[in-house]
Amino acid sequence: MDSKIALAALILILVLVNWSIAGKEKHLAEGSIVYLELAPVDPRSLIQGDYMALRFRDANKIYSALPKKDKQGRRWRSDVDASDGYAVFKLDEKGIGSFKSIYDEQTLAEDEILMRYRVRNGKIKLASNAFFFQEGLAEIYQPARYGQFRVDSHGELLLVAMCDKELKLLE
Repeated sequence: MDSKIALAALILILVLVNWSIAGKEKHLAEGSIVYLELAPVDPRSLIQGDYMALRFRDANKIYSALPKKDKQGRRWRSDVDASDGYAVFKLDEKGIGSFKSIYDEQTLAEDEILMRYRVRNGKIKLASNAFFFQEGLAEIYQPARYGQFRVDSHGELLLVAMCDKELKLLE
């Protein structure tokens, strides 16, 4: 009896993991390509190997636009409180996004897209805060100025690649 329960649990776990993988693969294949400008970055971590710590130019704009009180009128402490939400980004002809406003169920224009943000420890997170690469390849990613993302219909972002100032992929 115990082995049947263990087998059923294993099958359920495998189904859920594969479902998640299939969802991410669909997101990568079908998501809209959007570029977000990077703020200055740090390309090295001695503990974790080579990686680029990411910050985005528009993160401070999002943070500044956040409401200062919660829905009950209490002061919102963004340095302590965690919150999630959506920001409206305007896309230019190249697909470069720039923050426009916090989403408040307004209708979006053709050249606008929703992106999910998270506030953690007083900082805005868009997708990932790091881009990992093979050790010894830091020089290749030194000229990174944009992160290339796939954004799905729910505003979820997946970091795909790093690009230079002309949006050329760095590989």
